[in-house]
Amino acid sequence: MRIDVITLFPGMFTGPLTESILQRAQAEHLLEVHTHDLRTFGHGSYRQVDDRPYGGGAGMLFMVEPVVRAIEFVTEEGEKAGCSSSHRVLFTPRGKRLTQTRVERIAKQHQWIILLCAHYEGVDQRVVDGGWIDEEVSIGDYVLTGGELPAMVLIDAVARQIPGVLGKDESAEEESFSKATNRKREYPHYTRPEEFRGLKVPDVLLSGHHAEIEKWRAKKLL
Repeated sequence: MRIDVITLFPGMFTGPLTESILQRAQAEHLLEVHTHDLRTFGHGSYRQVDDRPYGGGAGMLFMVEPVVRAIEFVTEEGEKAGCSSSHRVLFTPRGKRLTQTRVERIAKQHQWIILLCAHYEGVDQRVVDGGWIDEEVSIGDYVLTGGELPAMVLIDAVARQIPGVLGKDESAEEESFSKATNRKREYPHYTRPEEFRGLKVPDVLLSGHHAEIEKWRAKKLL
């Protein structure tokens, strides 16, 4: 899977993308992530990408031209690399909630995703109305300083759905909010030692009786 990220702050992705599972997924060529600095496509010597909104109001707005130029450039680069049919996502409070079901759909239906990280008061609506965005997404009902953190969340969540990324595919199939758990939260987990400061592992998990263990786990789903 290829993911391109258009952002004002590509450096923010260095840590999350160079550690742990995401780093290994890229090293094994299961995931390919490219970041693109939006200011590269800005106006003038100052690389301007934002301006005051028409009608007044606080804050600044991403201008339509630099954003569209960035999207078209990234699209052309991806097509040169052999990719086709990108899925372009804008992070905005008005977007549809990012749920596990939506994550699974995106991972299954798209092998190339372009993420646009907004800032300030957002993006000129013509970016959406003109057809340069396929889906608007929100990760929750709260306000962040920009779309970079939501982009990292989506990259992490989608990467887990790529076969081979987690080592054992059942790790992604039988976890919280998955289809296997009826979209419920996962049951509690325990490991050694069997007792710690008076806190004991439930007897059923030590019994070796797999049918009873499955019943216990089913009851503990939230």
